[in-house]
Amino acid sequence: MPKIKTHQATAKRFKQTRTNKIIKRRCGQDHFNSRDRGQVTRSKRRDVAMAGAEIKTIRMLTPYN
Repeated sequence: MPKIKTHQATAKRFKQTRTNKIIKRRCGQDHFNSRDRGQVTRSKRRDVAMAGAEIKTIRMLTPYN
């Protein structure tokens, strides 16, 4: 049986931790950050754990990660 191809766009955007959580970067970090409050700017530095229906799709698209 041939190997399953990894969807590269998904592999670049999401990482899987040792406890099998899916982690992604928070959106809105490129520009126009000076108008945000300090609390918003600090929260954008942190990664976010995914929850919900997208996890099944992400795991299917990245079988070896």
